[in-house]
Amino acid sequence: MIISTKIQKKNEKPPPEKLFDPSSDSPFLSFAPQILFWWGGKKQFAFFFFFFPLSNAPLVRMDSTYASSSYPDLSSPAMPTAGGVSRPVKIIPLQHPSVGAGSSSSSSNSPAAFFSGLATKWKRLTFLQFIDGLFPCYRWIRTYRWRDDFQVDLIAGLTIGIMLVPQAMSYAKLAGLEPIYGLYTGFVPIFVYAIFGSSRQLAIGPVALVSLLVSNVLRGIAGPSDELYTELAIVLALMVGILECILGLLRLGWLLRFISHSVISGFTTASAVVIGLSQAKYFLGYNITQSSKIVPLIQSIIAGADQFAWPPFVMGSGILAVLLVMKHLESVGIAKALAAKNGYELDSSQELVGLGLANIFGSFFSSYPSTGSFSRSAVSNESGAKTGLSGIITGIVMGCALLFLTPLFEFIPQCALAAIVVSAVIGLVEYEEAIFLWRIDKKDFLLWIITCTTTLFLGIEIGVLIGVGVSLAFVIHESANPHIAVLGRLPGTTVYRNVQQYPEAYTYHGIVVVRIDAPIYFANTSYIKDRLRDYEVNVDNSIRRGPEVERIYFVILEMSPVTYIDSSAVQALKDLHQEYRSRDIQIAITNPNREVLLTLSKAGVVELIGKEWYFVRVHDAVQVCLQQVQSLHQTSSPAAESKPNRFERLLKQRGEDLSVAELESGQRKASASRNGDPNLEPLLSHKFTP
Repeated sequence: MIISTKIQKKNEKPPPEKLFDPSSDSPFLSFAPQILFWWGGKKQFAFFFFFFPLSNAPLVRMDSTYASSSYPDLSSPAMPTAGGVSRPVKIIPLQHPSVGAGSSSSSSNSPAAFFSGLATKWKRLTFLQFIDGLFPCYRWIRTYRWRDDFQVDLIAGLTIGIMLVPQAMSYAKLAGLEPIYGLYTGFVPIFVYAIFGSSRQLAIGPVALVSLLVSNVLRGIAGPSDELYTELAIVLALMVGILECILGLLRLGWLLRFISHSVISGFTTASAVVIGLSQAKYFLGYNITQSSKIVPLIQSIIAGADQFAWPPFVMGSGILAVLLVMKHLESVGIAKALAAKNGYELDSSQELVGLGLANIFGSFFSSYPSTGSFSRSAVSNESGAKTGLSGIITGIVMGCALLFLTPLFEFIPQCALAAIVVSAVIGLVEYEEAIFLWRIDKKDFLLWIITCTTTLFLGIEIGVLIGVGVSLAFVIHESANPHIAVLGRLPGTTVYRNVQQYPEAYTYHGIVVVRIDAPIYFANTSYIKDRLRDYEVNVDNSIRRGPEVERIYFVILEMSPVTYIDSSAVQALKDLHQEYRSRDIQIAITNPNREVLLTLSKAGVVELIGKEWYFVRVHDAVQVCLQQVQSLHQTSSPAAESKPNRFERLLKQRGEDLSVAELESGQRKASASRNGDPNLEPLLSHKFTP
């Protein structure tokens, strides 16, 4: 661009020192250093060749960056550019929350604030909302469509009732009880859950796993033939119900999240094998040892092989084959999946309360512990159940069976009941899950193997405890050894990513950028400090740019993934700062969240490190640190043989600034450096990918 300007006064020329003074406040003089000046002599014209803007003002930038008032020394002459002339570093200021403003947020997490908020919620409830919370059945009663819903609920209820009668008797035998107690367990609890439960398709009653647990717990106290055994099973239902209600009322259902899917899958697989072997006596025709361990069961089966009887084996196998063929026609689901499919929300805490009340009221009518059945719930859903009325119909079927059909049940063969149990637990053997875990996550596969093996050989209680313990150990190990990544700059951007994931990303000499991908607390502070020391000594293999220096001068901590820090982490940061300071290394922190920054401020870490070393972006921190590294490099390197004059240095600086502005704004692709010295362009990569 060529701009011609007529001179008003013939012999008046601006003094050179004012024309090229970058500190001038004049609007005209602010553009002086970016032009070439030529006088036209007698024609009284001057030609100005416009090159670059004076400063890093965002003429082509799309993001609004500016010099932060929090960092008054960043633009001081002590931070020279490659040409020796100081220029301000453009960064986004980090907003530091005041300690007083954060006290309210901290107090909101106190127990008093929690109960106060809970009381406020109760006061805001309307009468209908209160009834909905107390009796979830009211939600579907007030919107029930008799013409559309009653027929499908009736069919589903009858179907589940027909399934439940033989299953209830079979599971009672598995629990070491008389079959009649299985019918009791499938009667009253169903009505109670229909009133207080939130799932509309979940079918509760006796199930195989719970029955096995009841048998395994009570056999160590009394024999199945003793009256005490039956009484203990009923009391156990009361205790289970009370515990479930407490967990639900205190909304402690989140504790179950610590039992991983691998533990549950391994436990159910081993339990299914034990249950199946325990029913072998009804197929083989002779007694075997009652145990929850696989070795005594197999030894007992082998020892009594000479007593094998064909009739029960043939009848039981035939009934089992028929049941398996029929079972191959439904799918297995759980309450949350059923709720999502049918368009309503499931309250986990309300579920615990509903199941707890079902067990409590059931214990008053001679039932043993009950819960939701996977297979029956799936059949309920496939049968089209819309509301809890289907459960009430199932309860009516069970009542009719207790009143009128019990004399007929006396003649049901034991092998038929055993076939029902075996057909139910075959689906619990999740070998496909083990194959899936082997492909996806070897650690979860190991957890599955540990849980399954210990349950088979050491018993159900020990197996599940070991599985949960190992699962928690894995969680603690992951938390105590969090993922930490060294970040590099992606070519042509101001984005910084893991150099292991993006090999093309490059770092800068004298600077290491580290991202901590976890909360920092007492269990992982030592590991984090050790890793940071390693990064200081062991340089990664990524491409490195910038002035070549012999060691690390700046450690930048990217803390956006850090959601929480405790007092131990604060003390560790203080110790690390003192340790780095003794070796002339500066810490910089980028993008901490409000709570983390507030904790650091209260602990005095912000003032200890210095507010000027807290940044919004990693790139802002890198710019400041890189300018310092350049200054250190220039003071240690020999002086140039031919030092460029001030005018040439200004032109070179403007070229760098415009290139950076265009690069970060995305207005143009990055171009190659105009200068041969790679140390003179700290913010531009040597080679860019299109």
